[in-house]
Amino acid sequence: MNEPIIFLGLDWGQKKIGLALGDSETKLAFPYGVVKDWPAVEAVIKRENVDQIVMGEPYHLGGERGKYLKGWQELVELIKHSGYPLHLVDERLSSQGANRLINHQSRAAAPEDAIAAMLILQTFLDNYAAYDH
Repeated sequence: MNEPIIFLGLDWGQKKIGLALGDSETKLAFPYGVVKDWPAVEAVIKRENVDQIVMGEPYHLGGERGKYLKGWQELVELIKHSGYPLHLVDERLSSQGANRLINHQSRAAAPEDAIAAMLILQTFLDNYAAYDH
């Protein structure tokens, strides 16, 4: 039996990056935390033996690209140069979904950015069979 593939979900923001973990066996994503930059993401990749990265791609509801693309594109390039397989997932409504989950609880179990990363990764995992792996 093959080892499960470990995925790291990323929700990029101008000031912080939300993280979530999931795998190809359970196909469940869990919030992991928040970091400030790529070196911190790399540390998590090494610590958690991550195989592939799933990152939210910023779009507005109308389908046009998000306005803060410079920093997002820089992170995409760093990931590509690192050699880790990268999957991009439309992240429309991930932050709103995270807010909705947090507002339904008296206290959040994880930071909003980590929950948004979890929603992005869960979207990928829900469709994982359709992806070429």
